[in-house]
Amino acid sequence: MTRLLVVDDEPEICDFLKSFFEDRDFEVRSATSGEQALKEVAAFRPNVMLLDIKMGTVDGLSVLREVKKKDSRIKVIMVTAIESTDKIEEAMRLGADNYIT
Repeated sequence: MTRLLVVDDEPEICDFLKSFFEDRDFEVRSATSGEQALKEVAAFRPNVMLLDIKMGTVDGLSVLREVKKKDSRIKVIMVTAIESTDKIEEAMRLGADNYIT
């Protein structure tokens, strides 16, 4: 079973995506902050992450940087509501596998 970590500072989005993917036989956990995401990565060992770029004190790019240092095999898909070319390009340079706007 694929383990998916959903990271977004909006709990409603986490809840929606968690439900959506659980209905499709994914094992899903969520985190609503960058700090919580890093703890979940260590404990849950996801295969895939959906990671919001813009969050509170620890943003998605910082989380991506740390995740790729710890385990480069984790597939990370960046999620953003704003199509910021600079942020997307930086995420791809840091090792993101793809992005969704």
